[in-house]
Amino acid sequence: PHHIIFVTESLRMTGRVMVWRALLALALCASVADTFKFMVNWKVPTLDAMRAQRIADEKFGDKKLVVVTGTSSGLGRKTAQALLRTGQYHVVGAVRDLDKMELVAELDGFDPENFTPMHVELANFTSVRDFCDRLKDFKAAKPIDRLICNAAVYQPSLPYAKWSVDGHEQQMQINYLSHFLLVSLLLEEIAKAPDPRVVLVGSVTGNDNTVGGGGVYPIADLKELDGLKLGAKNPISMFDGYNFDGAKAYKDSKLCLMMTSNILHDKYHKQTGIAFSSIYPGCIAESPLFREKRPWFRKNFPIFMKYITGGFVGEEEAGMRLFQVAHDPRCSKSGVYWSWNGGPREGRGEEALEKDGQILGGGGAGGGWDSIYENDQSDKVLNKELAQELFKYSSIVTGAEWPPANQPKSPCPTLKVVGAFTSAMNAKEEAKRMAQKPGMVAGLPGQLTAGSVSIADEIVAATLGAAAKTAQRVFLGELPEEAMKGAEAKNAAKDPLWRRVIGRPSLSEAEVEMYSKQPKWRRFFRKPAAGTAPVAAPITGSATEETQ
Repeated sequence: PHHIIFVTESLRMTGRVMVWRALLALALCASVADTFKFMVNWKVPTLDAMRAQRIADEKFGDKKLVVVTGTSSGLGRKTAQALLRTGQYHVVGAVRDLDKMELVAELDGFDPENFTPMHVELANFTSVRDFCDRLKDFKAAKPIDRLICNAAVYQPSLPYAKWSVDGHEQQMQINYLSHFLLVSLLLEEIAKAPDPRVVLVGSVTGNDNTVGGGGVYPIADLKELDGLKLGAKNPISMFDGYNFDGAKAYKDSKLCLMMTSNILHDKYHKQTGIAFSSIYPGCIAESPLFREKRPWFRKNFPIFMKYITGGFVGEEEAGMRLFQVAHDPRCSKSGVYWSWNGGPREGRGEEALEKDGQILGGGGAGGGWDSIYENDQSDKVLNKELAQELFKYSSIVTGAEWPPANQPKSPCPTLKVVGAFTSAMNAKEEAKRMAQKPGMVAGLPGQLTAGSVSIADEIVAATLGAAAKTAQRVFLGELPEEAMKGAEAKNAAKDPLWRRVIGRPSLSEAEVEMYSKQPKWRRFFRKPAAGTAPVAAPITGSATEETQ
């Protein structure tokens, strides 16, 4: 019986060990992504790096660092309020007017320990670059956890374009081009964070599969980007290359932001771990965004949105929505256009009067915290080919530089060594393949069309080629098969498949004998000592006779 008890206890212990091993494996799998990212970002610590880390720890503690453009008014102001209210973030407010920002921060009670205003003029690329330099100095070794591209201007009533310092249409540069440049300059610093996010504030007006975006003229449409391809610089005011329309310029800028969010997701999400997303926070009818609209519009538009469409969204609610995308764990998903459930007919009539128009879910902008969802995007937003063109020419216009868009690679040191060795071998073999021989045309100046190549072939075959073949038959006779195909090709067919795949043919008996008298490394690299390589056997007369 004691043997049975012993076996039973052993089985129980084995079962417990297996359970613990399974749990440990699950824990390792759960943390493999974080470990992978840590290894990729890890560097040998230096004194300067340790000093920068100590400064960052003293300045920020365990708070996340968030950069928000346009925090002095409207949506950005309310978003900064919500972020600071949690006590979990240090907010850098990127604004044009520092005096106004300081006044707003005092009125709203922003904690100066956790809020830092910084100047940036989005109508000037140089100012954007200067802002990024100052931000990097300020944050020391602290990574940027969130970048919220919010600032925007809306100039629908202008009969002509206003130009930025760099000569671009003002709305397009402030709303889109400068934010495009900003993301490129901060991408590497954002990628260092454990849960990084980049949020681009889009609009229903840039998404033409909705009533607000597809039912109100003008419609956002970049067409073939003819204006951008020519630099989109004074006097070219519109990305589509046509005449200026203030309302359309704003809508086009929002379409650009939403397309850019998608292309950044495609290019860099897997590589960096950054969650790229866009949002529509709702129609903020009382926002300073409408400050350049006519007085009658500013007075009546909020009333219309409150009591007729039910689509009114207050600044406080909109700020909470943008805050949610930056804060909520559910919003760590990349490549999403976030919206909030609701319909344009909710909140109309008596209910709107009772609640003074403050109805959650209005205008398709949706309800509260739990009503967030992944909204559909229009065909224009999802046009990958045009998005690639937009990314390419926006980079040229802004001077933005991006890292290569590669798939993530293992940081394993062994694989890096093997990879380096393989690259060296590949370079060696490619150099052989690039030697000048008949049929070698890569890298030659100019290009020939298929038609011209065919014509050239016909001419050569009928003249020089025919003469050369005649001379060959008269003076040399027909060439033997080995001379035409090469002796190695004859032997290569006998090699195993793996040798043919890697291009490493078997050694001949003469080569085996030669390498047996030399160091092993020479055989591995196929580098015989000078003067020891076997001489190819001459073609015998009998062989020549057999081929004639």
